[in-house]
Parts: sequence; C-alpha cells; structure tokens
Amino acid sequence: MRINTNVAAMNTLSSLTAATTSKSNSLAKLSSGSRINKAGDDAAGLAISEKMKGQIGGLSQATRNAQDGISLIQTAEGALNETHSILGRMRDLTVQSENGTLSDDDRSAINKEYSALSDEIDRISSTTEFNTKGLLKGDETDSTKNSVFTFQIGANAGQTMSVEIGDMSAKALGVSDLQLKQATDPTDAVVKDSAFQAAFEADTATKYKDGKVSTDADAKTAADLKSAITAANGKTVDASYTQADKDKDVASAQNAYDSAAKTYAKSDSKSADATTAAKAVTDKITADDPITKIDAAIKTVSDQRAQLGAAQNRLTHTVNNLGTTEENLSEANSRIRDVDMAEEMTNFTKANILTQASTSMLAQANSMPNSVLSLLQG
Repeated sequence: MRINTNVAAMNTLSSLTAATTSKSNSLAKLSSGSRINKAGDDAAGLAISEKMKGQIGGLSQATRNAQDGISLIQTAEGALNETHSILGRMRDLTVQSENGTLSDDDRSAINKEYSALSDEIDRISSTTEFNTKGLLKGDETDSTKNSVFTFQIGANAGQTMSVEIGDMSAKALGVSDLQLKQATDPTDAVVKDSAFQAAFEADTATKYKDGKVSTDADAKTAADLKSAITAANGKTVDASYTQADKDKDVASAQNAYDSAAKTYAKSDSKSADATTAAKAVTDKITADDPITKIDAAIKTVSDQRAQLGAAQNRLTHTVNNLGTTEENLSEANSRIRDVDMAEEMTNFTKANILTQASTSMLAQANSMPNSVLSLLQG
C-alpha cells in the first residue's frame, strides 16, 4: 500500500479532466450554434468554411450589383421611351408640314413646336442620370462615342458585364435644326437637275429606236424640241409678234421638252448614265427629307432600347442564378460550420454524466490511502 502516489486518483482525475473538457466544448458549441468555434475544433473545416464565406459574401454583393444594374438600365430605357414619344410627334409634324395646303404662317407655327421638341430631347439626354452618372450623353473620349457601364456580377475577378449607351441628343440622332417645308416632287427635281439634263441630252438618241423622246401628238426628237426653244427665244418682237406671243412660244417649246424629260425619267431607261443621274437626284431628295431623318432617329432609339432590354433580361437571369448558387453554397458551408444541436446535446449529456461520475470516483480514490492508518494504529 502506498500513500505518496495515488494511481487510482490520478487515473480518475485524468478521466474527470477529459470529461470536463468535452463538456466545456459541448457547452461552447451549444451556446454559439457553431460546430467550429476555434481552429482546434476542425482546422481543415475552418479553412474550407472561410473560403466558402468569402464566396457567399461575394455572391450576395454581386446580386445587389446586378439589381443596381437593372435599375440603371430601367432609368435609361424609361427616358428613351419618352424620346420615342417625342420623335413620333416630330414625325407627325413633318408629315403635316410637307402638305401643299399650308401657308408660310402655318409652317412657322409647326417649326416652333418642332424646335421645342428638339430642345426637350436634348434636355432628356443631358439630365438623365443614375447616381450622378450621365446615361444618355455619350462619351467623347471613347472611340465609339458610347458610354460604357460595367457591372461586377460575380463573386470573383473578371466576372463582369458591360452595357453601352450612345449619345441620344437631337444632334446625335440627326433631328436638330431641321427646317420643315413643303415636299419636293422628285420628278420635277430630276428634270431641273443639270447632271440629269446633261445625261438626258447625251443619251436621248439611244432611248428609243426611232429617236423619239415623247409620245405626244408632235412626236418630236430631243433635238427638235431644243431647236424649237432656241428659235422661239430668237424671234424678234414687233407689232405683229408681241412679247406675249414670244413668251407663249418659248413656254410651249419648253413645256414640250420638260414633258419629254419626265417621260424619259419615269420610263425604264436603257442608258446607265441618265438612270444613275436620275437616281442620284431622287436618292438625295429622299435622304434630305426630314421624314427620312426622323425615321432613322426612331430606328436608332429603337435599337438602343432593344439592347437595353436584352441586357436587363440577362441581368434578371443573373440575379436568379446568383441566388441559387448562394443558397446551395450556404447549405454546404452550414454542414461544415454549424452544429447539429441534437447530436451535440447527446455528447453534452454523456460528458455531463461522466463528469459527475468521475467526480464521485475521485472522492473514493482519494479516500483509499486512509486504510493505511489502520496499519499504523496496529
């Protein structure tokens, strides 16, 4: 029997210490709800969990970024919707102004309204902003003159999306400073165009096999018509042949020639030169017509709105995808980081019982050396 070294008490104390430590760990987990409260609880799990937490936080912020991007696009698209409405009204005014029944005063009033609408397009372009960033001004420093907005829509570097918005001012759209006036008849313009006249005169001989350029009763050639004009202009005015007579002859000869020119311009020409000249005049009139320019502006705005709509739909899908990814990643992290309360409560109950049992047994072990006293009292 030994009293200096109580091996039973030492063994019991070791068990008590282990049970107390286990109980303390269980209490920490149960009180915090986390399976990992310090690196010693699960070193590898802690590293994996911290990486996942970074991804989860990034996904959450990326979702907010994408939603902000949708708000920006909706702001720009809403402004362009109003620009579309204005362009529609401007087109109505242009069609109205080209009618020959209007007076100069009528067209002046129309031009005033048109000018005011053009100014409003400029105002919308210059003042439409999102978080103080101009949306419809364009960017003169960019090669495309477009403003580029880049959204961070992922948790990692390089996961971005860009949206381009062009200059939507009246000048950029090509509808500023237009003077609305009566429409021009392309046929009359062709007849009066010097380039067409030269081509017409050069090609008249090859237009019809019989050399005729008109199907009217006189059936004269271009040369005959030109000669008639020259002759009429060369006649001397006297008592029997007044200036009125001369003007009438000149006008008659000129009208005959112009009629032939119109017939030639409207028919299927066999001469490429005259046809090209006539088409160039007609194309220029069409291109310079305010209606054509407004139609082009409407198409530009429509294309921009279509791009913004596509980008908004893409961001909507991005938000949905980010939400799903964040949810699944959070679930995986929870399995590593969060404690199973039922399981841990079982561990705590076990550790608590062992602690109480070890404490009781330590008392018994400490009392064992007392038996030596009976020997000493012999």
